[in-house]
Amino acid sequence: MMKVSLVKEMRAVDRRAGEEYGLPEVVLMENAGRQTAAAMVSLLGSVRGKTICILAGSGNNGGDAFAAARYLYNEGAVLKVFLTGNPDHIKASPSIMKQALTAMGIAVHGLAGDRDMDRLRLALRFADGVLDGILGTGFRGTLRPIVRQAVELVNVAGKPVLAIDIPSGVEADTGAVSDVAVRAAKTIALGLPKPGHLLGQGAIYAGELTVDSIGIPRQLLEDEAILQACIDDGLAAALLPPRPRTAHKGTCGRILIVAGSRGMTGAAALCTEASLRAGCGIATLAVPESQQPILAVKLTEAMTVPVPEQEPGVLGGSEALKALVPLVEGYDAVLVGPGLGRAQVTGEFVKALVREADRPLILDADAIYALRGTPEILREAKHVPILTPHLGEMAGLLGLSVADLREDLAGIARDAAAEYHAVFVLKSECTLVAFPDGRVYFTTKGNAGMATAGAGDVLAGTIAGLMQQAAEGMAPVLGVYLHGFAGDLAYQEKAEGLLAGDILAKLPEARRRLQAHSLPYNKKHDENE
Repeated sequence: MMKVSLVKEMRAVDRRAGEEYGLPEVVLMENAGRQTAAAMVSLLGSVRGKTICILAGSGNNGGDAFAAARYLYNEGAVLKVFLTGNPDHIKASPSIMKQALTAMGIAVHGLAGDRDMDRLRLALRFADGVLDGILGTGFRGTLRPIVRQAVELVNVAGKPVLAIDIPSGVEADTGAVSDVAVRAAKTIALGLPKPGHLLGQGAIYAGELTVDSIGIPRQLLEDEAILQACIDDGLAAALLPPRPRTAHKGTCGRILIVAGSRGMTGAAALCTEASLRAGCGIATLAVPESQQPILAVKLTEAMTVPVPEQEPGVLGGSEALKALVPLVEGYDAVLVGPGLGRAQVTGEFVKALVREADRPLILDADAIYALRGTPEILREAKHVPILTPHLGEMAGLLGLSVADLREDLAGIARDAAAEYHAVFVLKSECTLVAFPDGRVYFTTKGNAGMATAGAGDVLAGTIAGLMQQAAEGMAPVLGVYLHGFAGDLAYQEKAEGLLAGDILAKLPEARRRLQAHSLPYNKKHDENE
């Protein structure tokens, strides 16, 4: 399992590397330079005889760039080096790296006026590649005019760019780009990846992401105080224990789904089948009574239960609640919401069910909509509920705009999870899972082809189906991984034409591939991974 660090956490790691392990800043900078040079060689195939334009700031990111320049020069590269910051403000360690570079006879050009920018423009025109070492992870806000101009010239040039740690102009904790940022072909993250590599525009500007420890002791990179992590193959495999030979349908999970309304039977069918494809033993769909015959035909492997309705296809009212509350007791978990509809009576029914159901709840789609304006009801649930909102649903639930949410997806999800004592599976270009104890997991699977109607229903059903199979409390994390993995397998065949049903169909294969190297999950294993 690879951790994901916030800026302040990475700074603490760097400081501890010096204080506890005797690894001063300049040693880590040297390591960063060497690995950055290797990444540039990988990006270009070879650097011998090739011209590389290097842009360095006056901070540590610039120091990494100066160090990389030495290694690239020794590999036979032709260098054009530019300092974007004030030469009087260069910090101690970067200054050492710059001095070593100039002692080798390599000129470092300043960027102060139009003539300097013309020199940069010319260098970029004839460059084979660009190294972005202008700004590091400490950047927030907007670029200085000179830096902005340099970044714009880099982007216009259209040459392959390698960004050190994070593309200049991207905020490392959020992935936000308020002005303009370097569009990198590849980014080498130093130490650990940052949320900004995975979220928002940062994920786009970063290009291909590689991570290098730069010699930081593993104990620091795996510190339990760092609460963010990637949902990678190793973690997912550890969360899916092998099914014992003595298993039967009753031990693999009994799941109740409350879903569907007039015109939205597809959502109910997708999530119900997804729970079965994820491996649960029994799935029962509770649906408005007028829609039950339709869904009984759609679903041959699931049971269907007609629920009293207020009007044709609209679930709600005291009779529906009276029928469902005792029904819930026969199941291990309950999924509520896909295609349920947004009638007021349905919303009131959902709120009552959240309060009264004595089983773990997974709330999706219309069930989340029902809680708009009253998210505090989540605290009344008898078990920690799991919510699976997309950005619009999350914004509506919290009374924010999507733009507000975008400013800090991970932070807002973490705060909401703590405040409402719920797990949030926040669906975006990088779906994340936030727990009430502060843990946040970022997916490493999924693709743009999955932006299709019904994909969220499949995810909700997948999570529900894993509730009795995954390591305790970790069904949302495993569900996000398997759903994204299935989507990637489907994308290989269908590309942007894939449907939610294609994701559904690939769930067994995704599980089979993961199961092939699955390990029992426990704390000791996680620590020693």
